[in-house]
This record gives sequence, structure tokens and C-alpha cells, in this order.
Amino acid sequence: MPRPTAAQIAYGSMTVIFSTLAMLLLSQTSSAVGTAVIAVSALALGLLVAMTVPQPKPRVVAVSRPAERPAEEPVPAVATSSKTAA
Repeated sequence: MPRPTAAQIAYGSMTVIFSTLAMLLLSQTSSAVGTAVIAVSALALGLLVAMTVPQPKPRVVAVSRPAERPAEEPVPAVATSSKTAA
């Protein structure tokens, strides 16, 4: 299992904190059971958010090879006549 990134930890933590605060303020619950349900649902929501943060793509490093030199063509020999000048 890959380790969570800093972004996943940050998004998950902020989601838990803000969703817990919002649900407690909106529900105005004062019972222990209500608070426990809100805490568990906030943790589940934070886990969901942390897992859906996109993972960074692994870098693809191009392997550079030296450029291939084209094969050298042989230089044609200069045609000489078999008769020599006297």
C-alpha cells in the first residue's frame, strides 16, 4: 500500500475538522450518542476525501541514446586509364 501524500493528509484532516464542526453546529446535539455518530461520519468523510485526492503520476524519464551516425559510404575510386603518357 503506498504511503499517503502530504496533500491527502491535509485534505483529509481539514475535511474531518470542518465537517465535524459544521455537523455539530447544525445538529445542535448534546447527547453522547449524537456526538459519536457525527465523529464517526466525519472520520469516514475525511477518509473518503483523502483517498480520492489524485495520486501524483510517476515521472517518465526519457533515456537518451547517442545519435546513430549514418554508415559512411565508400568513396568511389577515380577511374584511371591503363595507358600512361610517355
